[in-house]
Amino acid sequence: MDHTTEDVLDAVGPRLRALRRDRGITLADLAATTGVSQSTLSRLESGKRRATLELLLPLARAYDVPLDDLVGAPRTGDPRIHLKPIRRFGMTFIPLSRRPGGVHAFKMIIPAQPEPLEPTPQTHDGFEWLYVLNGRLRLVLGERDLTLPPGEAAEFDTSLPHWLGSADGGVVELLILFGLQGMRVHVRADPHRSSHGGSRR
Repeated sequence: MDHTTEDVLDAVGPRLRALRRDRGITLADLAATTGVSQSTLSRLESGKRRATLELLLPLARAYDVPLDDLVGAPRTGDPRIHLKPIRRFGMTFIPLSRRPGGVHAFKMIIPAQPEPLEPTPQTHDGFEWLYVLNGRLRLVLGERDLTLPPGEAAEFDTSLPHWLGSADGGVVELLILFGLQGMRVHVRADPHRSSHGGSRR
């Protein structure tokens, strides 16, 4: 049994205990419903008894949940998105979609800055849409320097030099839509800089 399987099985007991307590069910009630002895259920929740299919099936029926929920395994076709923050370029991107291609949705967090940053406009192929959730966003787009408060949105051709930052040094949270190419390829807009040394947002 590999280490990953051990970790999954070790987590079953605490998950079962939390589920039972959330439902307000006693061990005695659960034993009567499932036909599994109260002592076995107690040992299963404490981790002293290994989970088996024979034990988990009646529990899944009693709780009316998929078996995968009891062991913490993602189900095939599960519509839920398991968010894993991506930290790049000093910012945090939280994926809100998981399609293999096309437009991707992210929540983007720009951290607070004690000192204002100097804009470094960049370009990439594509089209971008953003919506400010919290904070005040500074959007430099070509020759324009805009401040967007919460509730405002913007869309633009990303072949235009653009830069996103905090307008007042505080944290900014926004929703942003763009393709994977927009995440990978950012070229500095300054024609005097080498395109091979371009930074990414």
